[in-house]
Amino acid sequence: MKKIVYDCDLTLGVPGCDVDDGLALMYLLGCPEAELLGVTATYGNNKIDVVWETMNRMLSELGQTELPARKGGEARGEFQSDAAEFLVDMANQYAGELSILATGSLTNLGGAYTLDPHFFEKVKEIVLMGGITEPLVFEKKIMDELNFSCDPEATAAVLTKGKNVSIITGNNCLKVLFTKEEYKKRLLGTENPAAIYIREKTDYWFGYNEEDYGIGGFYNWDVTAAVYLMHKELFAHRKNKFKITEEDLQTGNLRMQTPGNCTLNLPEIKEEKSFKDEIYRSWMHAGERCFPITEIYK
Repeated sequence: MKKIVYDCDLTLGVPGCDVDDGLALMYLLGCPEAELLGVTATYGNNKIDVVWETMNRMLSELGQTELPARKGGEARGEFQSDAAEFLVDMANQYAGELSILATGSLTNLGGAYTLDPHFFEKVKEIVLMGGITEPLVFEKKIMDELNFSCDPEATAAVLTKGKNVSIITGNNCLKVLFTKEEYKKRLLGTENPAAIYIREKTDYWFGYNEEDYGIGGFYNWDVTAAVYLMHKELFAHRKNKFKITEEDLQTGNLRMQTPGNCTLNLPEIKEEKSFKDEIYRSWMHAGERCFPITEIYK
C-alpha cells in the first residue's frame, strides 16, 4: 500500500474549469493499492476558495468526509498554510514512506519546504503533473502551461530539492485522448454509482474542449499522473538532466541540459489500452468502495 497525500486544484463540476483533478481523486479512491492520507487544496484551475469549496463538496458527495482535507496558500509565495503544515506532519509521521501526487500549483509543497528544510529528504517520491518541453499546439490555439508557471519559486524548489521526482508533462499526456464516444461505451449501461457520477460531472467538458481548442475529447492530464504513481509498469521511464531556472518556469518550460542542476523523470505511456483499462477499472472500484451516491442518483 502506498501512503499518499494528493495536492490539487480540484474544480470538477465548476463551469469552464478542468475536471481531471476530481477524476484523479476518484482513481486513487478506487485503487486497491492506494492509502490516501489526505488531500490538500491549491490554486491553479481557479482561486483557492473555489477549489476548497469544490473539494469539500466532492468529498461529501463521495462519502469521504472523514478524509483529512486542508486548505493551502492562495497565491504564489504564500507558504504559510494548513496544507503546508499537513504535508510536513505527514512527512514526519511517514518518513521514507510518503508519496506525494501534486497536480496544481506547487505553493503548498514550497511551503512545506519553507517550514521544514528537511521536508524533501523525508518524502519517498513526488509525482507531478505540469511543465512543458515544447509548445502545446492544438487545432485552434496554443495551450499555456498552467501548473509550474503559477509559482516558479516553489516549483524550482520542488524540482531541484526533491528526490525521486517524476513529471507527467503536458506533452506526454497528448498520446491518449478520451473521446465522448468512448465515455458512453465505458460508462453508459451500468448503474455503478461512479459511472453515473462521472457522466453527470464531466459531460460539459467535451463541448468546452471542442469549442476552445478543436479537440474531439479531452486529455486526462492529472489522472495520468495518478496512474503513473500507482502503476509505473504502464509507462516508459525517461530520466535526464535538466537546468531548472525560475525564468524558464515563468512559462512552465523544462530545459534539458547536461550538466544541469537536477535529474528528473518524464515518463511516457507505453500502450493506450492497458492504460485506459486501469483507469476505468479503478473508477468502477471507487463506486464499490465509497459513495452514498446511490441515494443521490436513484
